[in-house]
Amino acid sequence: MLRFLPLAVFLLAAPAGAYWEYGHETVASIAMKNVRPATGRAVRRILADQALLQTPECPAKTPEQAAYWADCVKPLKDAAGQQRFGYAFNWHFQNVNVCQPFDLKPACKDGNCVSAQIERDVALLKDRRTPRKAKVEALAFLIHFVGDLHQPLHAGDKGDLGGNRLGAAYGVYAPKRFNIHSVWDGPLAERAITSGPSLVRRYPAADRVRSGRGTVEDWSRESWLLSRDVAYASALGGDPCGPSPEKITLDDATVARIVPAARESVRRGGLRLARLLDEALS
Repeated sequence: MLRFLPLAVFLLAAPAGAYWEYGHETVASIAMKNVRPATGRAVRRILADQALLQTPECPAKTPEQAAYWADCVKPLKDAAGQQRFGYAFNWHFQNVNVCQPFDLKPACKDGNCVSAQIERDVALLKDRRTPRKAKVEALAFLIHFVGDLHQPLHAGDKGDLGGNRLGAAYGVYAPKRFNIHSVWDGPLAERAITSGPSLVRRYPAADRVRSGRGTVEDWSRESWLLSRDVAYASALGGDPCGPSPEKITLDDATVARIVPAARESVRRGGLRLARLLDEALS
């Protein structure tokens, strides 16, 4: 799991556009606590082949490491200096306009969006003919992308790259690179996950079933609504489609109000990942 750093260091060191390690690792840990025993064995068996990925800089030996692998490999380059995984950049998000009716099709053209890739990875894991290397990659991508989908600013935006263009101060912390997207990626996720009892536990069967209901598109719509009604609304004084200033400030009272929604999104992400892993591997 992510070591806790002084928050200012943590904010400056983490990459933009990622659901930082702690969020992704927690989603993976919740899932592994709630999969069937046979699924857990299958996950570990597949990840035992992680050397096939040829990314020693970015290990995927455990589900928690695999959860962050897709972000870790983004800067890796081949011998010609080209990004090895550049083709996957658009797979981490789907910028569905929160100020228009929900419609995945424009954001998922040719399958280049997070929800389409989740479905693709499940299909690859189900198929016994999938080569070993492709299966390891599909598993690592799936674990990561379910986390991404449950970070609401990966699911909905208002033409600002998922909030990356909306500058933000988080309480007293306001480094130059900080924006509303990185608030949800980092310090808000950390506060939500660590508020209250541990999210990483075995949940009752009824809770697993209830949280895991629906399709990937249903979950996309839910996360899109969270982006509109919580992330943008809290940042813009209640009107998510109102004008965006150059920079906003999330004070502690505002953060306290949105922590429960952020916490629940992480929990649902873990339980839904468990469901998908069970479907693909049991």
